[in-house]
Amino acid sequence: VQLQASGGGLAQPGGSLRLSCAASGSIFSIDYMGWYRQAPGKQRELVAVVTSGGSGNYVDSVKGRFTISRDNAKNTVYLQMSSLKPEDTAVYYCNARISRDGRYYYEYWGQGTLVTVSS
Repeated sequence: VQLQASGGGLAQPGGSLRLSCAASGSIFSIDYMGWYRQAPGKQRELVAVVTSGGSGNYVDSVKGRFTISRDNAKNTVYLQMSSLKPEDTAVYYCNARISRDGRYYYEYWGQGTLVTVSS
């Protein structure tokens, strides 16, 4: 199983970016999918998570600005980021809890994608 993230880049303050992360491989089912971020010199933090039913939860600092969604048919999770602030600058990692056999779930991580918010 692999998670492939894309969509990072440079954005101006107040701008928008959309991250995508597709899971591939031998997948029976996916429980939650989410995004974490790690800024320079800081610990990795959970940004947003979406359940298999589509319910999203967010860290307070991004509420009202970021929207997480998923396409179950494509095993893909998205993070729409709007009203970006310089403090959103970080490497963003996707994360998912995936079962390959319908019995056991394991946590998988994608490679990071850098988001830089700067004028």
